[in-house]
Amino acid sequence: MVARTIMTLAICSVLLIQPLSARELAGEVASDVEFDISGDIGIEQRYFFEEALYPEQLNHHQSSLSVEMELYWQWNDGNDSIIFTPFYRIDSQDDNRTHGDIRELAYIHASDDWELRVGIRKEFWGVTEFQHLVDVINQTDGVEDFDGEDKLGQQMINLSVVNDWGIVDVFLLPGFRERTYAGEDGRLRGPLVVDENNVSYESSAGQQHLDFSLRWAHSIGDYDLGAYWFHGTNREAYLTPSLQDSTPSSLQQYYSQMEQLGVDVQATLGDWLWKFEGIYRTTRLEDFWATQAGFEYSFVGVFDSNLDLGLLMEHSWDSRGEVELGAQGSLMQNDLFLGARLAFNDMQSSELLMGIGSDLDHHAFSVLVEASRRFGDSFIVSFDLRLLQSNEEDDLLNALSNDDHAQLSLAWYF
Repeated sequence: MVARTIMTLAICSVLLIQPLSARELAGEVASDVEFDISGDIGIEQRYFFEEALYPEQLNHHQSSLSVEMELYWQWNDGNDSIIFTPFYRIDSQDDNRTHGDIRELAYIHASDDWELRVGIRKEFWGVTEFQHLVDVINQTDGVEDFDGEDKLGQQMINLSVVNDWGIVDVFLLPGFRERTYAGEDGRLRGPLVVDENNVSYESSAGQQHLDFSLRWAHSIGDYDLGAYWFHGTNREAYLTPSLQDSTPSSLQQYYSQMEQLGVDVQATLGDWLWKFEGIYRTTRLEDFWATQAGFEYSFVGVFDSNLDLGLLMEHSWDSRGEVELGAQGSLMQNDLFLGARLAFNDMQSSELLMGIGSDLDHHAFSVLVEASRRFGDSFIVSFDLRLLQSNEEDDLLNALSNDDHAQLSLAWYF
């Protein structure tokens, strides 16, 4: 059914395109038509420092190859366009991580004070660095990375209207994407594998439930403001053990319906960048509040050099409090994050981000390092380091305590 919905939206996108006239077909007035192809091919090598915690998992080495392309076509002086972004990854160890997705396949029409977008798209909301609470439209592609930054394409009809008092976006979301999880051989998972074939929904419509969202965004002086209401299928699954001979064998997924209110604020005050995200979510099973708030302070040209240094601090809070392993909740219920960002401002676009997170309720912490540098005109080398530590068995992070790893990536952009 999901595949049928995707195909229907793609057909609708094409049908919305204005047909070319005979003169345009003859090439007489088609000078504003522009077609572009770009993309990247990347190879990635992960190395886990410790032996796997669970017997089925890979031990140390994990390699993969990914391809992502972007085909862009615009006409009518750029007022009409189509974008198509397919993605595919082949992984050497984890079958679940070998996967493909249509990140975007959408038709866009822009007018003076409104814009219509129809098809499969990615819509990002959020201002904070270490967690994006308000980002609710797209489903997380959980096998790509641990940080949850990668998203699956979402089918949508989106009307954006520009007013003096802000931009209003209306979203109709016909079709739900289930979250991806590491497989039996994969790392960065708990003791039980999430069963991708054991999925249930609160709504009788299942994956075909029509979700809806309304968002307002506006800039007032130094402040960027956003607020939204979302009604639809919860992007986070409730995971419960599936029993076999009275023994937990895997985790089954249950997706509830939810109402969510979200607010994001960013204030640029001199060298200070203040950030806040907050949500209130209500479901049949629970209601809760959560916030992520902090700042980034920038030193421009440190030591009379080209270097820009940004110092970051954020705190996360979740009203559900401490959540034990196997329960629904967040790893970030009361956590403090400190970080530093270096922009070298060189010809190679070199960047470095370092951060440490500490759980204030448990003896747990995480360390991240992200570095990248361009070589020549077409190659980018990236290095990532993730260290995860917890000594308390009931802590969710303890299940990943053997998954410290480094990752080296090389991408060719064309």
